[in-house]
Amino acid sequence: MTTYTSEEKAIIKDLMHTTTSTVMQKRYLVLHMHMQGHTNQKIAGLVGLSGHTVGTYVNTYKSCGLDALVPKKPPGRPPFLSAEQEQKLYKTISENAPDEVGFDGIKNWTAKVACHWVSKEFGVHYKASGMLDLFHRLGLSWTRPTYVLAKADPEKQEAFKDDFEEVKKTDGRENRAHPV
Repeated sequence: MTTYTSEEKAIIKDLMHTTTSTVMQKRYLVLHMHMQGHTNQKIAGLVGLSGHTVGTYVNTYKSCGLDALVPKKPPGRPPFLSAEQEQKLYKTISENAPDEVGFDGIKNWTAKVACHWVSKEFGVHYKASGMLDLFHRLGLSWTRPTYVLAKADPEKQEAFKDDFEEVKKTDGRENRAHPV
């Protein structure tokens, strides 16, 4: 039977209470209970794991330490675009309008437009939902375009605002027809 130092026990107990990960909390609980002298089968019954899993956690801790208990992130699917291609996409979207890179009459980037550009530029086909995921990964966010009248007269706009405020203050009775 392995003996554990009071420092090891304190570290495990502290980690068990401070972690926000439910997976790690259960692993620390298993270690804590093992350090208290409970058998693997008893621990397994109490925490809802198999005896084999409990033994794996304990042996991993003994041989490799706490860091080895942290679950590894699965690698996932490799990206369709290389890092250089992603940077070129980012630069193109952030510095150019679509009509500047060959999409006549289109002023705003959409996922669909970006899909067409990536297909034309790199020969890689994305769906719009995949492009939105890529935008998120690249730190791009979308906003609705706002339109500004180029020929708007600021003085007339202010005069309209003042007139509109006056209309809002009246209840409109003087303009209403009264029954006879």
